[in-house]
Amino acid sequence: MARDTFKVGVVGTGAIAQVVHLPTLSQLPGVKVRSVCDVDRNKAQALASRFGIERVCGTEQELWDDDGLDGVILCAPSHLHEPQAIAALEAGKHVLVEKPLALSAEGAQRAVDAARRADRTLMVAMNNRYRPDVAALKPFITGGELGDVFFLKGGAWNRKVRTIRPTWRHRKATAGGGALMDLGVQTLDLCLFLMDYPGVRRVVAHTHPGERMEVEDSATALFELENGGVIAIEVTWSLLAQRDRHYVQVLGTHGSAALPPLSVAKEVEQGLLDVTPSLSAGQGNLFTAAYREQLRDFVATSRGAREGAPPERQVRLMRLIELAYQSASEGRQMEVSS
Repeated sequence: MARDTFKVGVVGTGAIAQVVHLPTLSQLPGVKVRSVCDVDRNKAQALASRFGIERVCGTEQELWDDDGLDGVILCAPSHLHEPQAIAALEAGKHVLVEKPLALSAEGAQRAVDAARRADRTLMVAMNNRYRPDVAALKPFITGGELGDVFFLKGGAWNRKVRTIRPTWRHRKATAGGGALMDLGVQTLDLCLFLMDYPGVRRVVAHTHPGERMEVEDSATALFELENGGVIAIEVTWSLLAQRDRHYVQVLGTHGSAALPPLSVAKEVEQGLLDVTPSLSAGQGNLFTAAYREQLRDFVATSRGAREGAPPERQVRLMRLIELAYQSASEGRQMEVSS
């Protein structure tokens, strides 16, 4: 029988935990952050004091062994996602893991198999799926309101930050890649999600090397779909501008769409009609609103209030990212095996 309060532990106390997970979890009804874990115990202790968290752990094993925990949020560096997720699942915990699920398709499959064996929720923090503008746009695409969507482009251009010294994000062994792994994974997932994850036939990509780092700072990739359409993504850590630019653009045979801001136009007998839906007021920042909804979904799914299944599509996603890296490395188009 489920406890009245869903108790979670957070592994890793970097920016995403500090800015999103801990503040949001502390405000969710029926949820309590019981533990926080980080190799930097002083930082973990400071956050525990700030958010009223009762336990500070120096190792993940302390969380896995805690029978008082229902779930864990994994915010550690990317190369730790797969082994931590598998260990937590095998310890009987529900798991929400920051993206990517693993650094390879094989690793993602191992995590998915572990979730199935443990009969526990495994969710990847693809928070863009939960944005209110994305939720409003998707029915126009999947419902055929825009006709056949033949081109969908997603971009994530982040402002350039001078690298004084490399961090784990700039090393291939710990990050798996650069901008394509960091921003491309979530951008491609969003584009595929909007189209209900169509089959992909071919991939071609190009990467640009980063300064004073082992990985790329920019990448672009084209994914030819089995239905004849194309998804294009372009990502960078090196935008010289005042603010980041993240966007999606959609072209269909009977309409078009874009976000943000959300705009939808549809061809009708009388001409072109603006059918942009109104979004509910008071949702605040799209980024934090999306994470808030995903965390709610994670808790509800873990408690059995909503249906959930292991994220098999994340295996397909990571295979496409692998092919994009291979295409960029070898300078050729890659075929996607069925």
